[in-house]
Amino acid sequence: MAGPTKTTQRVLPRVPIDRLAEPLARFMNIQASSGVVLLLVTIVALGLANSPWSEPFLDFWHIPLTLAWGDHALELSLHDWINDGLMVIFFFVVGLEVKREIVHGELRHLRQAMLPVAAAVGGMVAPAAIYLALQFHGEGRSGWGIPMATDIAFVVGCMALFGSRIPRGLRVMLLTLAIVDDIGAIIVIAIGYTREVDLSALALAVGMMAVVNAAARLGIRSILAYVVLGVLMWFFFHASGVHATIGGVILGLMTPAKAYLGEGPIAQFMQELHELFHGDTAETPNRMAEVRRLRRAVRETVPTSEFLEATLHPWVAFGVMPLFALANAGVTVSADDLQSPVAIAVMAGLVLGKPLGIVLASWLSVRSGLAQLPAGVTWSVLFGGACLAGIGFTMSLFLANLALSGPLLPSAKIGILVGSAISGVLGMTLLVVFTRRPNDVQA
Repeated sequence: MAGPTKTTQRVLPRVPIDRLAEPLARFMNIQASSGVVLLLVTIVALGLANSPWSEPFLDFWHIPLTLAWGDHALELSLHDWINDGLMVIFFFVVGLEVKREIVHGELRHLRQAMLPVAAAVGGMVAPAAIYLALQFHGEGRSGWGIPMATDIAFVVGCMALFGSRIPRGLRVMLLTLAIVDDIGAIIVIAIGYTREVDLSALALAVGMMAVVNAAARLGIRSILAYVVLGVLMWFFFHASGVHATIGGVILGLMTPAKAYLGEGPIAQFMQELHELFHGDTAETPNRMAEVRRLRRAVRETVPTSEFLEATLHPWVAFGVMPLFALANAGVTVSADDLQSPVAIAVMAGLVLGKPLGIVLASWLSVRSGLAQLPAGVTWSVLFGGACLAGIGFTMSLFLANLALSGPLLPSAKIGILVGSAISGVLGMTLLVVFTRRPNDVQA
């Protein structure tokens, strides 16, 4: 990667804006940066929700916005447009990440995937079981899915603070675990929190999936065409009663993960490019048409899923997720909510259920011979990483909005924020102790 970057820097002239853009680009390319931004936005949301400006801040998200065409209209609050509409982009990127892991990543090989998959399943079942044990006869029993999630942005940010002290095997395992965790959350949303279903609208949504597949088979390469089809799919899913973000995941999974052009055609195009710019300009009457064709060819050397993931990731990490946090993390903190049974159940699920489920499921899979611990990862280090996985946040807040309402929702949100904070501090403390190097001890 370093070679092409240096070549590009030599070829393209530097302009004054580069001095401002390059540091920003470097910051946005650091995966841990999104966790920092998310934390800052959460602090701002909590501060505003517990300030003299609390009422206008919270009321702002309930402003109704209407999308009308002809005799039809779709009216949602700003909060719902963010959660049901804008978050589709987040779930689309999740779908792309899942597709990448299945085609090129850890989920491609069964034995390599066994440990993170088993750990993820254990890390979902145990928190849900603990929550239900505490809330089975309570009003908040429908929130069993809330503590099942892991927020990858915060987990990556926490691990980044340790640098090379964190074994690579633990990083890969937790990242893969978070991907599987997202798959589980998507299944929970589709099955656990879908109530009434309009079969005719659902049939139209499935029909749009067939249209997307047919368009791909016909060789349609226009991203704009798939954006239009994706919006229609979102609308029909929304009308069906199945949460509309499922459409984003499905579209991500349907995106091709292999390059349209291989190495052979690219070598030929590079030769044509050389001849185009080193030959006689007069002999190339359609110079612009050739440039467009070559530009398209270069674009097709990168798989569509990889291109879209790289393009959308900064927008999701520094736009969609912070806006979601601003609209959802703003909750008035009170002693009653903190001590409520729902908040306690959520905290117990995240702080106790996550590490218990992950470590126990990992131990069973290793003990049975189905998997083995990654190189450099001990059981104590795995336990520290499992505690970090108790940081739920984004997906937990999303599930809370689907599962609960009324006074139960603020209690659940406080449980998520406090439980995630405890999990983060506990996980980082344990990793400091368990990854301590010999020279650190001597010092």
